[in-house]
Amino acid sequence: MEKIVKVAYDASVKTVLTLLEKNLLPNVVIRRLTRLLLAGRLRSGYKPTADLQLSDLLRFVNAIKEMPIAINTEKPKTQHYELPTAFFELVLGRNMKYSSCYFSNDSSSLEDAEEAMLALYCQRAKVEDGQSVLDVGCGWGSLSLYIARKYSNCKITGLCNSKTQKAFIEEQCWKRGIQNIEIMVGDISTFEHEGTYDRVFSIEMFEHMKNYGELLKKIGKWMKEDGLLFVHYFCHKTFAYHFEDVNDDDWITRHFFSGGTMPSANLLLYFQEDVAIVDHWLLNGKHYANTSEEWLKRMDKEIVAIKEIMEMTYGKEEAVKWTVYWRTFFIAVAELFGYNNGEEWMVSHFLFKKK
Repeated sequence: MEKIVKVAYDASVKTVLTLLEKNLLPNVVIRRLTRLLLAGRLRSGYKPTADLQLSDLLRFVNAIKEMPIAINTEKPKTQHYELPTAFFELVLGRNMKYSSCYFSNDSSSLEDAEEAMLALYCQRAKVEDGQSVLDVGCGWGSLSLYIARKYSNCKITGLCNSKTQKAFIEEQCWKRGIQNIEIMVGDISTFEHEGTYDRVFSIEMFEHMKNYGELLKKIGKWMKEDGLLFVHYFCHKTFAYHFEDVNDDDWITRHFFSGGTMPSANLLLYFQEDVAIVDHWLLNGKHYANTSEEWLKRMDKEIVAIKEIMEMTYGKEEAVKWTVYWRTFFIAVAELFGYNNGEEWMVSHFLFKKK
């Protein structure tokens, strides 16, 4: 009987995906199906007792200690960061912040929310003018460019894994007359660097990693003796899990987050061999839900231009599917972080000092 149920479920998933790829599923259905998948994730993630919940987390901690720093590092790059920058310029806010923003009130625009989160990073990391700053996984330079603008005497080094991102940041520096940013391209899992810094930032990079102990050991070498490390990652409040491509309903993992990790809110506290916690904060998931809803609105507003980008990137035959996939991805992110009023999946901020 169980096998029959599984076959029926797999068939229904394939039907849904076929309808999705042809743009035949309305938003309300996509949202409802997403919430059903999220409810299933919660049922599998929550354990009957607190003791079993802790044991499950400790098994996860011990397992990733045996893994490399990252896996499938090339796939996420092609899934996100090598897509033409023109797409992200149409969808993201003015600061090109491809991570959760902070909506201080209901009237906040996406640009306001970008600036609010960037300011919060600097406040919590105790940034001061004249410091040396390393921005690990700097994306399109939202934080690096913000610090360069607000703290003109800081010297900022950014590390990204995409040549297109490096080119974009350097173009922005040229346009704005910024001379205190240097951008490097590399895979953090294999990247070696001799410099040390007063402040190190990592914004939504740890979710692409596995062995946090080895990663923090590497980052710790780039911190001055009195340096601080600030980490922002999205998470579930209680449990951690891998993004795994096992079934057809794992299509977001397959197309957008291969090799990824959903950490728990406290996961990094189990990796303090080379750094020590100074402070820890949680941000309600509704901030990320609002962020992704704004990305979706901008995508829909610019859909004609975006369809042209999709045709150029994926080919004419695949353009419809990938346009729908990107819309669905933004919907899924909004539903994930908005679930249970933002009290399940959320954002965790950490401040560490060097040991």
